[in-house]
Amino acid sequence: MSINNLSKVVIVAKDEWRYWLRSKLAMTVLAIGLLLTLSSVVVTAITMHELSHARHELQSNAEQSFVDQPDRHPHRMVHYGHYAFRTPSPLSTLDPGIDAYTGNSIFLEGHRQNSAMFADQRQGTALTKLGSLTPAFIVQTLAPLLLILIGYSSISRERESQTLSYLLAQGTSGTTLIVGKGLALLSVVGLIIAPLAVSALFTVSTGESLLAVTSFVVGYALYLTVWVLLILLASSVFSKNSGSFTALAFVWILLCIVMPRVASTSASTAVPSTGKIETDFAVKAELRKLGDGHNTNDPAFKQFKQSLLEKYNVNSIDELPVNFRGLVASESEAKQTDVLNQFAEQRMQAELKQTQVSRYFGWLSPMVAIRSLSMIVVGTSIETHHRFLRETEQLRFDFVQGLNKVHIEKLNYQDDMNRNANAAATQKARVSADNWQILQAFNFNVDSANIRAQRSVPAFLQLLLWIAVLVGGIKFVGKRLS
Repeated sequence: MSINNLSKVVIVAKDEWRYWLRSKLAMTVLAIGLLLTLSSVVVTAITMHELSHARHELQSNAEQSFVDQPDRHPHRMVHYGHYAFRTPSPLSTLDPGIDAYTGNSIFLEGHRQNSAMFADQRQGTALTKLGSLTPAFIVQTLAPLLLILIGYSSISRERESQTLSYLLAQGTSGTTLIVGKGLALLSVVGLIIAPLAVSALFTVSTGESLLAVTSFVVGYALYLTVWVLLILLASSVFSKNSGSFTALAFVWILLCIVMPRVASTSASTAVPSTGKIETDFAVKAELRKLGDGHNTNDPAFKQFKQSLLEKYNVNSIDELPVNFRGLVASESEAKQTDVLNQFAEQRMQAELKQTQVSRYFGWLSPMVAIRSLSMIVVGTSIETHHRFLRETEQLRFDFVQGLNKVHIEKLNYQDDMNRNANAAATQKARVSADNWQILQAFNFNVDSANIRAQRSVPAFLQLLLWIAVLVGGIKFVGKRLS
């Protein structure tokens, strides 16, 4: 583009801003957009900061509560259990992602894998399920609508007021006019994204990577650029403001409201998953085959018992140098965990495949693309949640087996068998509280910025394809406009 054409572009952009400054509707929409973005950034940041502090404190309290327990039977502590809390990632102040639906803490105990608890959407009212007013929701859903209200008449207005032919006669090409109008709309995009970018940069001081912050801001800039191009294309194609606005309103409903739900429904249909009740029955059926770890006489442990007698070269379990009941508990827990992990992996793989199917719809809707990109870069995607589940399960298994080791090594078998004979026997079947110092400090962190950036590449490509197609369409319309 020559310097002369560049100056004309700037003049057109300035003229568009003068028009907006005289328009009450444009100024009102701009004020609403900025106010919504700023307020959502501030409110969400405060909320997530409080959540982070609360979860750190709860995690510390849970660990302290566990180690403060008095002398007990080791298996009592297995069922006493422990909590693991997931602290929010720095960028989750801008996009909580699926964390609001999946929960942020898990109760860990022997023989079971519990689901994450205390999801915000599960605890909220029906109205909160419509969508929280987070910065991500504002920019993904409401910002395009605000841009439509401001820019739907960018080109069609010139036609209706009969000034288009005058501008073209003065040597301003159709492409130059569209680019100038686009520059003005992009400056509005800059105003909308500015609070988001500043808030994202602040997360660097709390440990977030600059790569993740840059990817986050660039992703949203590309997304709103797609909408700027859609607005310019519609305004150039339609000769009347009403036609342009109607078309853009329909496109907004289709891309921002309908397509995300179509993506979700299609994913569930394409990759059906077993319901919770069916899965629970299947898990219980498999666990029954393993025997009851509380019953040392269960036939399922007959072979295990024989192998121990041969290993220690003794004739009965009373002669074993370790507690047979603790060994059975440990063996049972290991086998049960294998089964539970198998079903958990099947469920997580189904969820991941469903998510991947829904992400393909980013080629059809920029809303789906930016939603996927945002959650991945922030660290609130399904992949991060699955890693949280796997790490907490490892924590659960380690602490349960640690207690089983105490049961095996620190408690006499005969004392264990006679624990219910009387009060003195019960007291004798306890171990010192010093043995509860087995918990590993749990501090969950999101994946590295490089891993998140790699996962977000398909979403970036989807947005870039949208931009390329729309730029091609605008070039074609611009030539016809001239």
